[in-house]
Amino acid sequence: MTNDFRPRKIRVLVVDDSAYNRRMITKILERSPFIEVVGSAGDGEEGLRRALEKKPDLVTLDLEMPRMDGFSFLRILMARQPLPILVVSSRNEGASVFRALELGAVDFIAKPTRGISSELETIAEELLTKVLSIRQLRLDNAQNQFDYAAHGRSAPPPPTPEAPPREPGFLAPAGIVAIGSSTGGPGALTSILSSIPAHLPIGYLVAQHMPPGFTRPFAERLDRFTELSVREAAGGEMLRAGQVLIAPGGMNLTVERRGAEVAAVLSKRSGADRYVPSVDALLRSAARAYGPACLGVILTGMGDDGTEGVLEVKRRKGITIAESEESSVIFGMPRKAISSGAVDHVLPLDKISGAIVSLFSKGN
Repeated sequence: MTNDFRPRKIRVLVVDDSAYNRRMITKILERSPFIEVVGSAGDGEEGLRRALEKKPDLVTLDLEMPRMDGFSFLRILMARQPLPILVVSSRNEGASVFRALELGAVDFIAKPTRGISSELETIAEELLTKVLSIRQLRLDNAQNQFDYAAHGRSAPPPPTPEAPPREPGFLAPAGIVAIGSSTGGPGALTSILSSIPAHLPIGYLVAQHMPPGFTRPFAERLDRFTELSVREAAGGEMLRAGQVLIAPGGMNLTVERRGAEVAAVLSKRSGADRYVPSVDALLRSAARAYGPACLGVILTGMGDDGTEGVLEVKRRKGITIAESEESSVIFGMPRKAISSGAVDHVLPLDKISGAIVSLFSKGN
């Protein structure tokens, strides 16, 4: 008699109003021997019934659907039977995706097109990777990421396009905080940056794994939660104290010294880049530009992006922080960084902003 030690298959429910998309997503998922599609649904009402009946391990969810949309589905399911939800959404729904993350979705994938198209095949690798990573996911932490009440803050007001954006100060930052994140990152970044005052003489750079078309609405949304000035990097701008620059999706953000100033530089993906925006590329450049005045922070996410970056920060006498397992949605990136021996502080999410303020208030 032989013992079978193979892990139980990940049971997935596919919810999408397009029958073609449901078939394509199911076909992609069933390529893996570790995934089983236990059902599908064409709208939120049907999806809710099937989710409560089948009790899957994960749901892939379209947002724009008839009868009951993805947002109502999320609100009801997360109240009745919390499950990991992976949003599969078109690129022109960026703002909607972040609303879904706030309602409890753990991550998202950008459809290459809104309509029916064989181009769905282009997301196959990412879809399989994210579904298989569910075994590492801490759902309770994903739900806590957007708990603004814990920081004494409320949800952002509705967008007011006519209101002028806050401008950062004119001072070049005396120090820099370079942050990298992936799965669970949007909530973690919101939690940290919403708790940092604008008066510190430092700038902030962020590499969040995110596709093109999503980083600008993310930066705009994040800007409404914090005293800091948050924007998607355009490239060429000089770093300023009190400013947060977000790496554009599909591009690498780095910085370089130009006399007394430090400028943001954008570059396209290279053959050496496994992840884009690259956390390693950002941290390496920030370490070169700021030396001991660089603080590198690795937050939740799968993979090992950022490990080489924290090693460079330490070589340049900077300081490094990694999010602890107790608060990470996925403890992949922080774990790899910690195992390198180059992390100075391992902290839960709710302690990281305080550490940043303390380090740059007293000088590092």
